[in-house]
Amino acid sequence: MTSPIELAIFDLLGQKAPGKSVSPEEVARAVDPEGWRRTLGQVRSEAVGLARQGRLVITRHNKPADPDAFKGVYRLTLPDGTSPSPRLDPEGA
Repeated sequence: MTSPIELAIFDLLGQKAPGKSVSPEEVARAVDPEGWRRTLGQVRSEAVGLARQGRLVITRHNKPADPDAFKGVYRLTLPDGTSPSPRLDPEGA
């Protein structure tokens, strides 16, 4: 089952020009506009998992960061030459 955070990440990246990135705040606000700050930790966890799978790149200072060792401000982008994952049915069907 695809999480709302994963859907938001790929939906937002799909709206950007190739090579552009989104901030974790943008993702959190898309998922929970009222309580987005509480969602930031979940965005980070989901991004790390997607980066480990090779479906997402976490960047710091416009350079790829190790998903297991980065600290501080980061952004999310797609791996070079890929397009966003197709939108999946939230029910997994």
